[in-house]
Amino acid sequence: MNLRVWERGCGETLACGTGTCAAVAAANKLGKVGSKVTVHVLGGDLQIEIGETLFLSGAAEKVFEGTLFKEALP
Repeated sequence: MNLRVWERGCGETLACGTGTCAAVAAANKLGKVGSKVTVHVLGGDLQIEIGETLFLSGAAEKVFEGTLFKEALP
């Protein structure tokens, strides 16, 4: 399954685990995919397995590092 992710306020992103799980759950319910699905997103492949729960697996990489200063907090 191919999936592109658009997040409000951010635009297109490399991946979204929640969105991927939701898309696979909907496609499975409609009979379009089975219980084990590889989803191709811009950030790489994710594997979703549907049983009593959804199980998501895939690579994780650090893509950003930042510092939050106390002065920036409300």
